[in-house]
Amino acid sequence: MEEVDICIVGCGVIGLAVAAGISKPGRKVIALEKNAGFGEETSSRNSEVIHAGIYYPAGSLKARFCVEGRDQIYALSGKWGIPTKKLGKLIVATVKEEEPELEVLLKHGLANGVTDLRIISGKELKQLEPNVRGTAALYSPSTGILDSHRLMQFFLGQAQSKGADIVFNSPVRKIQKVGERYAVSVSSSESDSFTFSARAVVNAAGLKSHRMAESVGMDIDKAGYRLKFCKGEYFRVRGGGSGQWVKRLIYPVPNKISLGIHVTPDMEGNLRLGPSAHYLDEAGLDYEVDESACEAFAKDTQRFLPMLKSDQLVPDTAGIRPKLQGPKEPFRDFVVCEESGKGFPRFINLIGIDSPGLTSSPAIADEVKRLIDVCL
Repeated sequence: MEEVDICIVGCGVIGLAVAAGISKPGRKVIALEKNAGFGEETSSRNSEVIHAGIYYPAGSLKARFCVEGRDQIYALSGKWGIPTKKLGKLIVATVKEEEPELEVLLKHGLANGVTDLRIISGKELKQLEPNVRGTAALYSPSTGILDSHRLMQFFLGQAQSKGADIVFNSPVRKIQKVGERYAVSVSSSESDSFTFSARAVVNAAGLKSHRMAESVGMDIDKAGYRLKFCKGEYFRVRGGGSGQWVKRLIYPVPNKISLGIHVTPDMEGNLRLGPSAHYLDEAGLDYEVDESACEAFAKDTQRFLPMLKSDQLVPDTAGIRPKLQGPKEPFRDFVVCEESGKGFPRFINLIGIDSPGLTSSPAIADEVKRLIDVCL
């Protein structure tokens, strides 16, 4: 049986960042992806926002990795030409009753090390964004957008240049602990399957990460690893002129499920609205956009961007968030865990990597590298 040092399951932005971070000469690393290309699921179906680190509880992995990852992505952009735009973001209170939540978010952000935040008045909001309506806003200058495809291409190139093998069309069917190693079974069809042995496994399988943990023998309910799936749909404003409506990312005060339907200029200067948020059963996941939802999108957005009309919206895309918390459940953090404590040494789980996973990707990769260097 062929042997490798480390197997990474999943080639979304997290898996590719990890592959780039842990690969080095003399270390045999293989990264497996079930799809025909990298990042075809959650990593390419999102708002492409570089988050500042505002929303997450102080001391959480989400807060730490978001702030670290934000700075790393801007640094990578400057060094390697990965397209980013530091547009800034406004979280808008549309009525006086929402303004106390801006103070809560400000405290969260400051506690997380986001030092450039400030609350602005409705008058200053109007000066910054004449088309936006609100009584006050939280201004985050360091929030931006990026080309997620180019970021993943960069991580892919870095991993391959360090000797990692990136293999597509290779779904992992089973992982079994055999002695001090892991037997990884891969099967693209009944007639085309193979098994190899890995000393360590990094589970970066995204929407299937809980199933990978279950495959190796973990009780995912006891561990709290069973994922819930939250679908988000996007609409795009028809025509190119809409990009002049706002210069920054415009967000509502967040709700308990998501950050709310927000307005995001894309890298081409056009406007996207989304994502919505509703939970699906695992068996019923799909990426269809309900065209009839444009009325609801317009109504939500008109609270802070009244010039928008529903007939200006066209369906764009949809994504699935792999969440650890279900509807009305309390905050759950990222799982980034080396599982010796559960009897699976050198098996590293990355589970529930929803927002701000894209922003956090280089920082998560750094943490995995630290864990790998300790246990190998």
